[in-house]
Amino acid sequence: MAQEQQVRPGAFRFKQKIFTMPLKLKILTLALLPMLLVTGIITLVNVKQSQSLSELEIETFEQHLLASKRSELKNYVSLALTSVSQIINSPWMHDFEAKEEVKRILNGMTYGEDGYFFVYDANGVNLVHPAQPDLVGQPLFDWKDDNGTFVIRDLFAVAKQGGGFHRYVWRKPSRGDNEDKLSYVVLLPEWGWMLGTGLYVDDIATEVTKTRLQVTQNIRNTFFTVLVITAATAIIIVMIGIAINLHESRLADARLRHLAHKSVKFQVSQRRRFARELHDGINQLMVSVKFRIELGISKTKKDDKSAVDDLVKGVAVLNQAIQEVRRISHDLRPSLLDDMGLTSALKGLLDEYESRTGIMVETDLNFPKERLPDDIEITLYRLIQEALANVEKHSGADEVRLKTWVQGGHVWVLLKDNGEGFDVKQNVQKEGIGLRNMHDRIELLSGELLLTSEVGHGTQLRVKLPLV
Repeated sequence: MAQEQQVRPGAFRFKQKIFTMPLKLKILTLALLPMLLVTGIITLVNVKQSQSLSELEIETFEQHLLASKRSELKNYVSLALTSVSQIINSPWMHDFEAKEEVKRILNGMTYGEDGYFFVYDANGVNLVHPAQPDLVGQPLFDWKDDNGTFVIRDLFAVAKQGGGFHRYVWRKPSRGDNEDKLSYVVLLPEWGWMLGTGLYVDDIATEVTKTRLQVTQNIRNTFFTVLVITAATAIIIVMIGIAINLHESRLADARLRHLAHKSVKFQVSQRRRFARELHDGINQLMVSVKFRIELGISKTKKDDKSAVDDLVKGVAVLNQAIQEVRRISHDLRPSLLDDMGLTSALKGLLDEYESRTGIMVETDLNFPKERLPDDIEITLYRLIQEALANVEKHSGADEVRLKTWVQGGHVWVLLKDNGEGFDVKQNVQKEGIGLRNMHDRIELLSGELLLTSEVGHGTQLRVKLPLV
């Protein structure tokens, strides 16, 4: 019984309502929005700058690779010139023999998978081409690549200017596809030949593409990292705000409960003082007046009978006033509650209730030996008093069970009747003054009130009040 029962469909629970503060939400929003806005702007600027910087770095990387290949091509051509220069300038060989020897040497000078030397005469006829021997002897002066440029003609133009580099499209021997190629050519002035070699730059494009993908991935990872950090920061700020809000709410609730306890205690103190003043002051004066009037009646009985009648009526009215003062005093603060404690006061209330209404009350009162705080005692007394009044007026019951106990730092009250019961959902909107008073009393002390009822099965009231 110490544990609170599950709320059935026919149940109505009073709870203290907690309203969120719109101002706190606005402050939290104002704290988050600038941070998110600034973070977003910084992130976008950073992404743009990173993209620009990456493109510049990729371009520089590509230029370095091209420069490396240019240097490599120069070295290859220099090596080839060194190999054939003695033959070209040899006074012991006939010109025809020297040319054939140079062709033989250059045909045998290959490097790597696709590295070779080529030679063309002044008419654009191919003289040396180890990778494509079918081109040897063919005039290629007017041959165009896939881009529509005259390859051999342009190579001769570069060679006649003292040698240099030229980029064009040529078939790659290892793959059989046309790829970009960078060649370095020089002119052999003794015979009017063009000597050159080249390197395919498709690997540069592959490296550049790979680098660009890696840089893009790094930028994307950085962007998502910033998003995660921003989201985590926002969550932390929200959690801190919620924690501060909960802490402040708890402090406010504690202050409110303390204020409510002080208010109830002040009301109890004022009611107790007023009740004692009524009982000990005005009531005693009226009792004294009653005695003197009765004394006067006894002295005037022999002389004037009409005066006696007036005095008798006055005594009757005064007696009614005394009873009314006693009733008001009891309503303000039961004297039995102050003198004998809550258990005795409740037993007196229940005995009077049984004798007056004929409703049987089964009690099981379990309170600690020490007195409960005044505000809790008077609240429990008035609550049970109001609940019994409701049973008498509305339930049609002939038996009531009342149980009280203390557990888990709370005082529990369970009151149940065997009356007709009612539909809580239909009647909650027509909540009476008595039920509202009970709710207000419980709410002032931060307690809970659970009312359950079913038609034909009676009504049950369960109350939980904190002791602190």
